[in-house]
Amino acid sequence: MKAGEEKNSRFLPAWLALGTGILLFLSFPGAAGLWPVAWVALTPLLLAVRNVSAGAAARLGLLAGMVHYVLLLYWIVIVLGKYGNLPVWVSVPALLLLALYMSSYLALFCAVINRVWKQQDMMVVWIGPLLWVGLDYIRSFLFSGFPWQDLGYSQYKALLLIQTADLTGHFGITLHIVLVNSVTALLLVLWLANRSATQAAQPILALRIRRAGFAAILPALCIILLVLGYNVFRYRQVSEVIAQSPTMKIAVVQGNIEQDKKWSPAMRLQTIDIYTRLSEQAMAQKNGPPSLLIWPETALPFLINDNPYYDRLKSILITKQKIWLLSGALFYQKIEDGKSLQERELLSYNSAYLFTPDGEIGGRYDKQHLVPFGEYVPLSDYFSLPGPLVENIGNFSSGKPGKPLSCEGAAIGVLICYESIFPKLARDWTASGANLLVNITNDAWFGRSSAPWQHLSMSVFRALENRRTMARSANTGVSAVIDPLGRITGVSPIFQPFYLVADAPLLQAKTIFVSFGHYFGLLCLLICIPLLFLFRGAKQEEI
Repeated sequence: MKAGEEKNSRFLPAWLALGTGILLFLSFPGAAGLWPVAWVALTPLLLAVRNVSAGAAARLGLLAGMVHYVLLLYWIVIVLGKYGNLPVWVSVPALLLLALYMSSYLALFCAVINRVWKQQDMMVVWIGPLLWVGLDYIRSFLFSGFPWQDLGYSQYKALLLIQTADLTGHFGITLHIVLVNSVTALLLVLWLANRSATQAAQPILALRIRRAGFAAILPALCIILLVLGYNVFRYRQVSEVIAQSPTMKIAVVQGNIEQDKKWSPAMRLQTIDIYTRLSEQAMAQKNGPPSLLIWPETALPFLINDNPYYDRLKSILITKQKIWLLSGALFYQKIEDGKSLQERELLSYNSAYLFTPDGEIGGRYDKQHLVPFGEYVPLSDYFSLPGPLVENIGNFSSGKPGKPLSCEGAAIGVLICYESIFPKLARDWTASGANLLVNITNDAWFGRSSAPWQHLSMSVFRALENRRTMARSANTGVSAVIDPLGRITGVSPIFQPFYLVADAPLLQAKTIFVSFGHYFGLLCLLICIPLLFLFRGAKQEEI
């Protein structure tokens, strides 16, 4: 081998890992959005880690992960720098640390897969998908969880490929993608081995190919075809159910209030007027007024009880138009525990209020899953927040699960901002009887980045998993209504005032995901662990 060829061969695994990082990034919304690329994006990395040491495999996974996550999560610098008022020397390292944490899962995946390749290469087809999903499951709750843009979310526009979400959630879509990549990698390995095998090695190679075909490739192809068949069948079936289901006319409103002015006392009346004007336009549509208005997270920048601003809102909109209104606002509560007035603790909540047409509070939901370092400080007894990441928030308290908010024929499950990326919260609402999911959010923090589109893509899966309409109202976008098939209606532009009136199907049946399919990620992890122990001592024939 010539010196140049040897050098290229030595760096080939790194180039393949780099390719995977770029292809993964291109698969997700906000970049090129080339979702089909995800079905082959992992193949270069799987090939790269095959003939290296376990340590080198981990480093290749780390390289691919850092490329992918730094490009995917670049908006962290906008959140911390522009709106959190943190200097570049703090916000950029924060992005790199988060990307390093996310990449560590990929590094562990590659180290394990490297061992699998060397012991039983056909088992890559089975262990690879299970391990990937198992690690995603761990990441969904470890350190409060950050399951942002798991691999399955890249397919949010491919409706005929993601209907199995009502069985297994988005984890099932991820498993399907990794399965296709794993089969592709194994086929390439066998093809390359067949091209380079000597005549003496042909019998051993033929045996390996037969074993791989019957034990891995053919069963995997059958699973892939079965999943595709279910997707088509379920799409048609749910379409018929939607056509026969009752509907509720709703309107989502996007006020586009600038983040740096949102909490200014001088903006309160103007904020009310902006949302009222947009809401009146929504109610003046020819096909009839909506029954429910939905405003974003903290759209009301004031306390509700005994407040002149709320009295104005009631008089000019709610009681005047006799309309239901769901809107975000803050809620404060004093703890009455016998302490003196000065010592009583004041709890603050990021809440959603449902107002009746009479102007009364028909229900309230307090956000349960808070944003670390945004809405609360982990280990705050030991560490202090270095700067304001969310204006005027103090340190929020976590709310408790409750019953869906009742509004005429709808039982509403509310997800506030970040909560929409956690499947369990939407599942719990549906299990409690919700037939309409609402995500109110303020994505102004993301600026003009790809993050609002990434956030939207995850909401699509909450609708699919539960077979519920998802209404999404965002302060600066992206606002939309997503039906139980994952079809997105009326996507808003970002940083523009907007409203959308839509008929929301109210489905009642509970999916397998709601019943027990939400344990799919845990199941993959539990199956993968014994498989790894079972095959760790196996050795395959050398060619």
